[in-house]
Amino acid sequence: MSDEPIRLQKFLADAGVCSRRAAEAAITNGEVWVNGQVATLGQKIVPGADKVTVNGTPIRSAEQPRITLVAHKPRGLICSNDDPHNPETVFQLLPRIWAKYRFFCAGRLDKDSEGLVILTTDGDLAHRLMHPSSIVVKRYYVLLEQPFPAGRLNALTNGILSEGDRLKVEYAALVNPKSDKTSKSLDVHLHHGKKREIRQLFLALGYEVKRLRRYQIGALRLKGIPLRGAKQLSSKEIESLFQAPPTHYRAADYSTDTHED
Repeated sequence: MSDEPIRLQKFLADAGVCSRRAAEAAITNGEVWVNGQVATLGQKIVPGADKVTVNGTPIRSAEQPRITLVAHKPRGLICSNDDPHNPETVFQLLPRIWAKYRFFCAGRLDKDSEGLVILTTDGDLAHRLMHPSSIVVKRYYVLLEQPFPAGRLNALTNGILSEGDRLKVEYAALVNPKSDKTSKSLDVHLHHGKKREIRQLFLALGYEVKRLRRYQIGALRLKGIPLRGAKQLSSKEIESLFQAPPTHYRAADYSTDTHED
């Protein structure tokens, strides 16, 4: 690493400890110390010269190689590095050659959801993907317990207030609607969502989500990656995460990625 001062949260992300956002939370919570003193948000350090610890564990200053993977997450795995109550994590999907590095999720899926997740050692990329200023479109296939009417699609895109939060999506359409213009399957697009926002939005409207699969981020598709599989992304594929998907959609665009197996 350079001997130039850098922000502490960037140092922690570059070292593969966690994302910048998680690092900021750890600093705020007093979990990070620099040279024997509690760190402050916005503090800068010199890698290799300043001693940094997180919850008492020294953090090495050597920067990890920048590796970014796309993985096909099954239901039942969590997107967290440290959760003593949920030992089954998405990081078990890492190929053995990369298991020694510290990856983190750049945009999580909840335990009950499945599909495309980005695992990376690149703190700058993770920050770019998750920052509100980046309009990164995420596309989901939603399977409901009961049919959803076309007449209520506007409720999804206009949004509703639930416990003080506005829940909404940017785009919603029925998949293979029946003659009565209803379907249990929907295509939903979201930019930066709150935790379990899609599930909470449908539940607030009276519809329980049976299955939720993220099948695309930007222009990057899940297609071709088997369940529990992972592959390394090229520079071109990484940039495709920030590309806008087409304005118009067809059922054929996602039907092969969203079968109800």
